[in-house]
Amino acid sequence: MRRFAFFAPLAAVTLVAGAAVAQSPDVSVVLGPDLVKKADELGERDLLQQADQLAVTVERALAREQALPGATISLVLVDIRPNRPTFAQLAAQPGLDGMRSRSIGGATIEGEVTLADGTRYPVRYDWYSSTLAEVRGYTTWQDAGHAFDRFARRLATGRLAG
Repeated sequence: MRRFAFFAPLAAVTLVAGAAVAQSPDVSVVLGPDLVKKADELGERDLLQQADQLAVTVERALAREQALPGATISLVLVDIRPNRPTFAQLAAQPGLDGMRSRSIGGATIEGEVTLADGTRYPVRYDWYSSTLAEVRGYTTWQDAGHAFDRFARRLATGRLAG
């Protein structure tokens, strides 16, 4: 019985400490004020989907690397550019060719990482294709997705904070 009396509190402390360590980071993404102004041009639905995609991409990268446990990551999607016309752009400009129109895409992301101990670090990242020859793939948001992946990998491996 004495052995149980010793191990029961130890097990409880281990469970609580393990839960704190295993707590996944909280990731939130909002659209920046300049991007909100472009919602009519690019399409509000598309922008909200891209903000959600950024959050999912960051969450997956952090989970894969088991990085930043218990952290709060608040991101702002400052700018985003599509590689192909969005539905809103095609509706506003019927002369655009949705298949053959290409452009340089990418994204700018800013935000703050608050670690479990309360320490705060600003983060900022942007990536855009330099030329049409660099455009990878042919989806509307291909380069933006590439920027999200690069940002998430850098954040998860500790190459952005600080």
